[in-house]
Amino acid sequence: MKKIIFMLSLGLSLVSCSDKKTCENPFLCQYDTPFGVPPFNEIKPAHFIPALDEGIKQQNVVIDSIINSTAVPDFENTVVAFEFSSELFDRVYLTFENLRSCDATDSLDAISEDIVKKVSQHHNNISLNADLFNKIKQVYDRKDELDLNREQLMLLEKTYKNFVRNGANLTEEQKAEIRLINERLSLLELEFETKVRNETNAFQLEVDNIEDCEGVPQSIIDVAAETAKARGLEGKYVFTLDRACIFPFLQTAKNRDLREKIFKGYIMRCDNNNADDTKKNIAEQVVLRTKKAQIFGYKNYAEYALENKMAKTPEAATQLLLQIWEPALQLAKQEAADIQKMITESGEKFNLEPWDWSYYAEKIRIAKYDLNEEMLLPYFSLDNVLQGVFDVALKLYGLQFVKQNDIPVYSDDVVAYEVQEADGKLAGILYLDFYVRPTKGVGAWMTEFRTQHRTCVKDEKTSENRIVDVRPIVSLVYNFARPTADKPTLLNLDEVSTVFHEFGHALNGLLSDCTYPSLAGTNTPTDFVELPSQIMENWALLPEVLNMYARHYETGEIIPNELINKITESRKFNQGFNNVELLAASLLDMAYHTRSTAELITDINKFEKDEMQKTGLIPQIVPRYRSTYFKHIFSGGYTAGYYSYRWSAVLDADAFEAFAEKGYFDKATATSFRKNILERGYTDDLMKLYVDFRGHSPNVYPLLKREGLKQ
Repeated sequence: MKKIIFMLSLGLSLVSCSDKKTCENPFLCQYDTPFGVPPFNEIKPAHFIPALDEGIKQQNVVIDSIINSTAVPDFENTVVAFEFSSELFDRVYLTFENLRSCDATDSLDAISEDIVKKVSQHHNNISLNADLFNKIKQVYDRKDELDLNREQLMLLEKTYKNFVRNGANLTEEQKAEIRLINERLSLLELEFETKVRNETNAFQLEVDNIEDCEGVPQSIIDVAAETAKARGLEGKYVFTLDRACIFPFLQTAKNRDLREKIFKGYIMRCDNNNADDTKKNIAEQVVLRTKKAQIFGYKNYAEYALENKMAKTPEAATQLLLQIWEPALQLAKQEAADIQKMITESGEKFNLEPWDWSYYAEKIRIAKYDLNEEMLLPYFSLDNVLQGVFDVALKLYGLQFVKQNDIPVYSDDVVAYEVQEADGKLAGILYLDFYVRPTKGVGAWMTEFRTQHRTCVKDEKTSENRIVDVRPIVSLVYNFARPTADKPTLLNLDEVSTVFHEFGHALNGLLSDCTYPSLAGTNTPTDFVELPSQIMENWALLPEVLNMYARHYETGEIIPNELINKITESRKFNQGFNNVELLAASLLDMAYHTRSTAELITDINKFEKDEMQKTGLIPQIVPRYRSTYFKHIFSGGYTAGYYSYRWSAVLDADAFEAFAEKGYFDKATATSFRKNILERGYTDDLMKLYVDFRGHSPNVYPLLKREGLKQ
């Protein structure tokens, strides 16, 4: 997942100051750190609000100068000046949002609401500023006369359209209403994210007897014992809702009652009518989004949200989802029948329930392929998988990763790397934050503390201006189990894919080669931004790649060819289930955001149930995200956009065919993908960029074939 954080723009991250008193706030000083990374060891919660206020003040000064200038508005003095007007503001807000997502201390939580209010108000003040919009519109109306290159034209068009989409052409009464809606939504999204984190951390499945853990891998039991000890329950076993715990538990635990308890604990998050229940929050968000879209003249929020994405319309997005849904559902029904047959033949008298699926699917996989996760775990220590993804990046793009011990980090869990090009030139800085902790949000994501861009600075020796390429500071955040006293962190195949997935986002950020920050790196629509991440997953389990990194953590033995063959043969296993749960969540997202009425949904659970029944979802499968903890769409920036994962899957499957045709590490193909996709950001029409790489428009068939949905 690409963590989407609202930014007005992003400029050079070094702000000079001459006042020693001012420099008591590290945000207001030039960072005296390696590579200009944030001085996390100096930043305190008390620094954020004063620095944010100063950032707002500085941007307002630039905006006032644009408005009050008597010069004819042009691309440089208006559009570029605005693009780089929020250097300090973005530096402070990016740092705050990233820390709140992955290290949300009580002190940060205490100032979150105030900061969200300030940011929302500042955004509204800018986007609804008629005088500023008039200056930008004057440039936009003359765009055909300005001899702009493609990147400049994209910046102009995006800047102008962002103002329009944020209310610049509305009446004063409508602007006032939009302002209130935006401010309220920002607080609701903050509340939603906090409640999901609280509910996830609050659940624990206590097990008294080791006998009840029958079937669960020893590595998971060891973590559960350590978790219990840390929570004052020494001698017991505590299983949590962390992905590294719950999914292996569901897959292996023989005790059906315990599987049911932990599964229901997971799917009932924020649906318990307590202080952290999110149903009222969801209902209000959906109403406000519908009202907002209709103020702008759209029938529903999905129409508004998709207008500037690759899909363009909710109809196009839904059509793609249904193309995959029909064969996936058919396959899932067959998978359910196979599982029920196994249950019956084993002498059990119950019908298949959602908490049974992973357990019996794993049994079928063992019977069919003689393969289980316990056999594979020793070959996928976190260190080995990390080295594997580093080696793939080296072979594809010539990148080298040099560990840095003198770079400030925000947590002892975080490791920093200098990323170098083949010639030793700096590509960027990469933070890796691997382990579960109570202050961290759930899931995995990529984010940035600084986006790649170019800026003009004055040379101190010659006093001449020169262009500087500011390299990015990228961060990858995971939620893996911590190593135990005698074992490293061992990853299952899903977690291995997650490492490669997020690393694809990192490459998109690190290899960016753009001038303007708002167009650079991962600043692309959600249905394109997942292409670089999802295509990387294809390399994770290739036989030649497994031979590069999959080594037994104790013996150093390379994974046997026999196991590699079994992994390859089983790649299409359970793909009906995997696609259906993901597509169900995508269709649920669309159901919320294609509503044309602004009436309150009085019963969120009934709405969800009714919509899932319309799709024909079988009762043995629950959407990957139920409404009450669906962070992607209610706090994560993927509103009316969860379809993006399948849309981008079509792109990645089709794009990877180019590598399959020419060679998985073919230099020419890798260079083309880098030059046309990874480096370009949003500097041109996205379909054009794709076709420039692939030579044709994307085709859905490679995806259906890859996942066993079509022969």
